[in-house]
Amino acid sequence: MPEEEAGNPGQQVKGGAFLQHRDLLSYEELLRVVRLAVSLGMNKIRLTGGEPLVRRGVLDFIHQLFRIPGLDEVRLTTNGVLLADHAERLWAEGVRHLNVSLDTLQREKFVHITGRDFYHKVRQGIAAAVRLGFHIKLNIVAMRGVNDDEFLDFGRLALTEPFQVRFIEFMPVGEKSSWRRDQFIAAEDIKTRIAGLGQMQPFQRKHSEGPARMYQLIDAQGRKGVVGFISPISHHFCDQCNRLRLTSEGKLRACLLSDQESDLKALLRGGAEDREIVSRIKQTIFNKPQGHTLQDGIAGRGARTVCSGQMSRIGG
Repeated sequence: MPEEEAGNPGQQVKGGAFLQHRDLLSYEELLRVVRLAVSLGMNKIRLTGGEPLVRRGVLDFIHQLFRIPGLDEVRLTTNGVLLADHAERLWAEGVRHLNVSLDTLQREKFVHITGRDFYHKVRQGIAAAVRLGFHIKLNIVAMRGVNDDEFLDFGRLALTEPFQVRFIEFMPVGEKSSWRRDQFIAAEDIKTRIAGLGQMQPFQRKHSEGPARMYQLIDAQGRKGVVGFISPISHHFCDQCNRLRLTSEGKLRACLLSDQESDLKALLRGGAEDREIVSRIKQTIFNKPQGHTLQDGIAGRGARTVCSGQMSRIGG
């Protein structure tokens, strides 16, 4: 969260004020929406945030999700701070895929970026997940002058550890975003740097596997690893996006980078029947924007961002 809004770690905020419990969808409400979405053909869900593991009762919620017929996978995106504490229970409940956000491999820099001295806890969480056998994707937001001196270190990590390393272009999301044009690095430039470690062979991308362009990295010693590049700005993939995002406040979004939302909470708490909620979900999909204009803002041709909401509220 923006530093001035961080307040008490683990609490969600909006406009500088803490969200009240009543503002959030209950687990029962979330489960109802998921059941209806699954009835329309959705078969995979990701819990993100913010940090999903700070919410009380989230592991019981995951247990209930796995009992929904037709829902094949529940995945989790986490900052890793609480991962070591919950990894065994997550595995026992059926979670097999984790995305862990980690923008640096240096403790001091981690403190500077996050404002918290939790680097070693994150590494312990990743190690615990590796031991249990989770499929892990390590997500790095690439920032010039912040962590671009570590790209090769992350690439080497892909050669020595059993998880994917994925570089994500820095996006100007939110009115209080710390994004700066001089910190932006295009995915192709990152790929050029990583290619210095060895041969890079592209994987055939499947529609259901998400936005990353994936490569097998093979170094001179024959070691192999997997690296990926997510380029929402330089090579946007809007035409391939099949994601919906439901915020903790009950707003359904068909595009991360657009403030266009459907208020499902009002329907859920207004006594709406299932068919009405299904109709709103469908309409949200039909109204999905054809693309975003972030690249225009970066090039100085227009507004810097079309998304004023904070990523911690929307869900990354």
